[in-house]
Amino acid sequence: MAGHNKWSKVKHIKAVVDVKRGKVFSKLSKELTVAAKNGGSNPDLNARLRSAILAARAANVPNDNIDRAIKKGVGELEGAAIEEITYEGYGPGGVALMVEVVTDNRNRAANDLRVLFGKNQGTFAEAGSVAYMFSRVGEIRIEKGTLTEDAATELALEAGADDVQDAGDDWVLYTTFEQTFQVASALRDKGVNPKSQNLIYQPSTTVTITDVELGRSIIKLYDVLDDYDDTQAVHANFEIADEIADELS
Repeated sequence: MAGHNKWSKVKHIKAVVDVKRGKVFSKLSKELTVAAKNGGSNPDLNARLRSAILAARAANVPNDNIDRAIKKGVGELEGAAIEEITYEGYGPGGVALMVEVVTDNRNRAANDLRVLFGKNQGTFAEAGSVAYMFSRVGEIRIEKGTLTEDAATELALEAGADDVQDAGDDWVLYTTFEQTFQVASALRDKGVNPKSQNLIYQPSTTVTITDVELGRSIIKLYDVLDDYDDTQAVHANFEIADEIADELS
């Protein structure tokens, strides 16, 4: 399963940098808006919105910002209508990529991503071209602390998760996307507060990159796509071999 090697740690470090850049506030606000738009403004009846609110609070997003984002989603505040779209493509070495986007201009976003793929040795693909390689699942991260692998596995099973993986400083629990909020709530009931809980696209198989130059090209494309203003998340089916990870980080 992807996410247990040094590339996972690199992505985590990048996420911390994004927090400092204030980029996460924008992503969380968009997620709140989309969650409210799709499921209503009552978090008791909208599990995705509950998860989004918890994530926003964990990132210290002000309550006023949270309220505005939710009201925008249900049409109580004026603003351009936004929608979520997942675009697909290939990177160097045939790596598959899924790019989750929240935008107020579908055509602009598609054109922009097509250019970004093309300029960075990638190929923008038609819908369905790579989606079959991924499954929609929930990902919940908890700090390792003194939690051993056996203890983390037992905790994951008791909370209703399907699997647990080692991701450096964290244990990562995977669950069906419908059960993400319930599993995170079960962890809190046991006194364990998740660092994050997200819906992700998990690859069914992965490609291990052992060539340094190929690794650099893939990570460059990944970063360019992730840095695009409308991007919420980028998912890929590659792992970086430990023997070249230090050169790339």
